[in-house]
Amino acid sequence: MTRNSSSQGLDPQEEAELWRLCRQGDEEAREALIVAYRPLVFWLARRFSLDDGTAKDLLQEGMLALIKAVDAYDVSRGNKFTTYAFYRIRGHMINFLERSEKRAPCPVDVEGEIAQPGEQGAVEWHLLLEEAMGVLTLKERDVIQALVVEGKRAGDVARDAAIDVSHVYRIRRKALARLRTALGLSAPPGGQKRG
Repeated sequence: MTRNSSSQGLDPQEEAELWRLCRQGDEEAREALIVAYRPLVFWLARRFSLDDGTAKDLLQEGMLALIKAVDAYDVSRGNKFTTYAFYRIRGHMINFLERSEKRAPCPVDVEGEIAQPGEQGAVEWHLLLEEAMGVLTLKERDVIQALVVEGKRAGDVARDAAIDVSHVYRIRRKALARLRTALGLSAPPGGQKRG
C-alpha cells in the first residue's frame, strides 16, 4: 500500500482499508495510520509556546496519545478519526503540562487563521467544541475556559474563585464528561466513575 502523495494525507478508500487491516492486527497498517496522522501531533504542539526541551517532551507525549488513539479508535461509531485524535492528543498534552508543574501556555488562537491543507479537521473540531460548550453550566464554562483555553493552573483558578482546588478538578471532570457526551466521544480508558 502506498501513501497518497497529496498533502491531504490518505484517500478515503486507502484509509478505510488501513483501519480494517489494523483491526485485524496488521502492524504495518497500524504504523501507516500512525505515520499518516503524525502531522496532527506537530500541529497541536505548535499551538503551545514552549522552550525546546519541554516542546520535545510534549511531542513525545502527543505521539503516545496518537498511538493510544489509533489503538482505541472505533471505526463503527462513525466519528472522524481527526476529531477523535484531536481531543485525545490535546488532552494528553495538557495533562502532561499539568503533571510537569509547568503552567500550560495559552494555545494560539486558530479562529482567525485560514486552514492549511490537512487542517480542516482541526477547524471543524474548534467549531464543534465552541458549539458543545453551550451544554455546560456557567461555572463549568468558566473553569474549562481558565484551565484549557487560558492555560491557568488549577490552584490559580481555585484561588480566583475562592473555592478548594479539588472542587476545580471535580468541575473540570464533570464538564469534560458533558463535552464528551455532547461531541459523541467515548470516555477515556480508566475514566469510569470512582466510588
